[in-house]
Amino acid sequence: MLLRALGVVMVALATAGVFLPLLPTTPFLLVALWAFTASAPEWAERLRRHPRYGPLLIAWEERQAIPTPAKVAAGSMMAASWTLLALTYHNLWVVAGVGLLLVAVFAYVVTRPSR
Repeated sequence: MLLRALGVVMVALATAGVFLPLLPTTPFLLVALWAFTASAPEWAERLRRHPRYGPLLIAWEERQAIPTPAKVAAGSMMAASWTLLALTYHNLWVVAGVGLLLVAVFAYVVTRPSR
């Protein structure tokens, strides 16, 4: 019951992410898919059959693949976020630490297959 509720909340957040530019969609759908796979397989299957997000979710499930446009968008947003942080926050340790974390995350994203 808890996993099903978690899946519903994640789908709601993903839906909000479609309309709100700073809220991501795909990570919430990945969590929803995981929760539904364990609690409501028929709901997980509905996510997999979604015309827009289904192929992305299936590619992640099967090969941990991230499409090239998503990699470019992720890298661009991380660079923009870090630049904004560097311009507005003047603690060198925090800016450097966040920069290292973003580089590590981007390295992970880039090393995933593209399809």
